[in-house]
Amino acid sequence: MKTRELGIAVVGSGRIGSLRARLAASHPAVKFLAVSDLDPDKARRLAEAAGADLWSARNEDVIAHPDVNAVIVSTSEHEHLDPVMRALELGKPVLVEKPIALTLEDADKIIARSEATGTPLRIGYAQRFKRRYLSAKEQIVEGRVGEITALTGRACNTRAQGIEILKRSATATPVVDVLTYWVDVAGWFLEGIKPYEVVARGHGTVFRNAGYDVNDTTFALITYENGAVVNLGVYYALPAHAPQLGMGVRIEVYGSEGALILNDDHTDELLITNKGIPHAYIPGLEFQTAFLSSSTPGNWHLGDYWGPVADESRVWLDHLSRGRPCPMATARDARLNLEITLAIEESARTGKSVRLAS
Repeated sequence: MKTRELGIAVVGSGRIGSLRARLAASHPAVKFLAVSDLDPDKARRLAEAAGADLWSARNEDVIAHPDVNAVIVSTSEHEHLDPVMRALELGKPVLVEKPIALTLEDADKIIARSEATGTPLRIGYAQRFKRRYLSAKEQIVEGRVGEITALTGRACNTRAQGIEILKRSATATPVVDVLTYWVDVAGWFLEGIKPYEVVARGHGTVFRNAGYDVNDTTFALITYENGAVVNLGVYYALPAHAPQLGMGVRIEVYGSEGALILNDDHTDELLITNKGIPHAYIPGLEFQTAFLSSSTPGNWHLGDYWGPVADESRVWLDHLSRGRPCPMATARDARLNLEITLAIEESARTGKSVRLAS
């Protein structure tokens, strides 16, 4: 099988951008790597760690570089639009972190540019690549669950991580930035069936006391056109010392022929130590007790990175270089996820049901 050589630009040198860059550097098809960040020290440090060929404090320098033929956008959520649009304008395939944007207007601009230029665009909903969800999708495709009639799930995490996300982007709320993963998983499991109505309720004090007009908890009911009901909730206000390095999740899927019970809480992997366990997302925060493998993107083990972001990155690079299948979220998937999460926030705010336009 013929392999196309890749030149990758990674825009954004934070935590996920750094992971993506180091994963790209180790892929056999990648022959050129460039990284950028508005903070030049971050870009320089990442270039040294990943062995990049070029770094810059100007995103345009790496996106437009002649040796770059694909772009990963790992900026903060509110900064996705410009680099994604520029890469699409140049006809360079893009992987952008979820959510695709923070407004439907920006999402529509991105989709229009992708479709007008015929440039592939995928969105990094990495939880699709966690083995239990891939396995669940396989069982659904094989018909072992039958017609899905109901799905319920919840995700929880600590207030420390919630505040860290809000500090980065105040409009990247637990609903738009976190519950979106499970909105995506539900839509993926119900692929081909449209959602049409959202009802949600929320409440909270922790984030408001920290200066953010955001609910601690939100629960939503999403109804699909075949009658299936999806109940999803998010709670991001556990005490900072709760032993979670990432999300605790539980998903249950019920259908006409069976059920799937997916326990993703990681309570079966517990480390207790006097030495301290660093949190990958929050600088300076350490635990003495932690659920291992609960870090949402994955984990470093024995010098290599393993988990959803690693698998997703490799699949995307394999897709570009060798044409392998790519079960990543499309731009249209991501746009619908954004519409649903914005509707959840509107319903929680107004107390009214919201009909979806898509």
